Amino acid sequence: MNQLHHSRLASLLQSEEERFHQTHPKSYELYQRARKSLHGGVPMLWMIRWAGSFPVFVKEAKGAHFTDVDGNSYIDFCLGDTGAMTGHSPEGTVNAIMEQIQKGITLMLPYEDVLWVGEELQRRFGLPYWQFTLTATDANRFALRMARMITGRPKILVFNYCYHGSVDESFIVLDEQGTPISRPNNMGPQIDPLHTSKVIEFNDIAALESALAARDVAAVLAEPVMTNIGIIHPEPGYHEALRELTRKYGTYLIIDETHTICAGPGGCTAVSGLQPDFLTIGKPLAGGVPAAVYGFTEEAGQAFSERLDVDDADVGGIGGTLAGNALSIAAMKATLEHVLTDEFYSKAIALQECFTEGVE
Repeated sequence: MNQLHHSRLASLLQSEEERFHQTHPKSYELYQRARKSLHGGVPMLWMIRWAGSFPVFVKEAKGAHFTDVDGNSYIDFCLGDTGAMTGHSPEGTVNAIMEQIQKGITLMLPYEDVLWVGEELQRRFGLPYWQFTLTATDANRFALRMARMITGRPKILVFNYCYHGSVDESFIVLDEQGTPISRPNNMGPQIDPLHTSKVIEFNDIAALESALAARDVAAVLAEPVMTNIGIIHPEPGYHEALRELTRKYGTYLIIDETHTICAGPGGCTAVSGLQPDFLTIGKPLAGGVPAAVYGFTEEAGQAFSERLDVDDADVGGIGGTLAGNALSIAAMKATLEHVLTDEFYSKAIALQECFTEGVE
C-alpha cells in the first residue's frame, strides 16, 4: 500500500499555489480590492470555497467555457451549480432577454407570455396550476406554507442530508446514533428544526411509515434522486411506497426537480411517472436568469383557495415583489421553447452517458 508523504504533499500544494498566483495576478488584485467592500471578498458566501487562496474573477462565459480576467480559459463543469445547465448565455434565451428589456422588466401585472409558460409546465409535468418565484428555495418555502395551511399540521419530513436550497425546515440531519439534530453549522436558524421537521434516511420505507403515522406531517419534501451527497437513486418500489404512504396518512408530497430536471424535459416526474401534489423547479429554468416555479394539483389549489383571504394575499408570506416579473417570464419561455428541448436532452444525455462510461 502506498504511503502518503505529508511533507511531499505540502511541497506540491505550495508549488501549485505559487503557480496559481503567477497565472492569476489580476484576479488576485481584484480580490484584494473586493475585500474592502464585499465580506470575504465575494458577493455571495459560497464563492469563497474554491481551490486556490483567492477566487478567480470571470471576464466572460459562453456555452461550456469561460475566460477569467487574466485570459485563462476553462471548460466549466460547474455551470453555475446547474444554474447554467443549458450552457452559458444560450442564444434563444439571450435574444428574448434583449427584446423584453426594451418592453418592460417588472410591473406587478402579467404579460401574455406567462400563459404559454404555464401551459407548457402543465404539459411537461402534468400539474394543472403554477405560480412563479425567483428561486427554488422560495418555491419550496411557498409550497410548504401552502401544505401547512391546508392540512393544519406543523411538521415537514425531509431526508438525511437533503438539499432544498436554504429552506429552514431542511437543515435537520441524523447523527451517528441516528438521532435527529440541527445540521452542523446551520447559521442562525429562526427556530431549531427539531421543532419543525422530521428526518429519515432515503429509501427506508419502514422509517417513512413510522414518521408519517403520527399524522402531524403536512408534507414530505423530496428530490426524486438525492443529488447533494453524491447521487442516491431510489430503490425499486420506493417512490411507489412514498406516494402510497403519503396518501394513506393525508400528507402532501412535494417533489423538488431543481437538480433532477437534467433527466429529461419533464424531469424524473415524467421519466418515472411520479404523481406529486406539488412540484418545484428553479436554477436552469430561465437559462440562468433568476426564476423558479411551483405547481400543484387541482385538489391542493381548491383547498388553498378556500382558506385564502384575498384582501391579505400580499402580506401572507407567499409571493414576492419581483416574482413572475416580465424579464424572468420571457427568459423562461425562451428557454423552455428553444433550449430545454427534446433535441437538447437527447444530445445532453448521450454526452452524459459517454462521460460516465469514461470516468467509470
